[in-house]
Amino acid sequence: MPETKPIIAIVNVVASASVDQKIDLNEITRKFPDVEYHPDLFPGLVFRLKTPKTATLIFTSGKMVCTGSKSEEMARKAVKTVVQKLRKGGIKIKKDAEVTIQNIVSSINLQGRVRLEKAARTLPRSMYEPEQFPGLIHRMVDPKTVILVFSSGKLVCTGAKNEQDVYRSVNNLHSLLEEKDLMIYD
Repeated sequence: MPETKPIIAIVNVVASASVDQKIDLNEITRKFPDVEYHPDLFPGLVFRLKTPKTATLIFTSGKMVCTGSKSEEMARKAVKTVVQKLRKGGIKIKKDAEVTIQNIVSSINLQGRVRLEKAARTLPRSMYEPEQFPGLIHRMVDPKTVILVFSSGKLVCTGAKNEQDVYRSVNNLHSLLEEKDLMIYD
């Protein structure tokens, strides 16, 4: 049996943040013409950065949600950059933002195919309804993540709160698939 390691790529980190004060979104719109703000459609303002390439939603409550980064560090840096830009633009923000990682989404290639039918019968906390969705949905308890498993050997892992949990989840599942003879290597 060939020894292969899963190839893991983090594709999106979602982080929430708060500056713990009210923010005037109309003032931001006046000072930053590039932002998107349509209060009749959505209560948040969208502040996009080119580097790191992210979108940060800003709400009047002072809460923020940053999406699009490829690492925890990049998400933290993006929020910090947004706050710095707002201050430079004359928006008074007293505190630095407290950032919390909410979700890390990653795509994985196991470099082999998965016997989904057999996996569905073998793996605990798994759901497979091919007429509804082509992947098996596996809920991992520790770390608490959800992994979509496709017969191609491609996976999507979601729900991780840190990068280490992504690697632990994927490696745990990969070991289990190999142990139960659910992998096919050509």
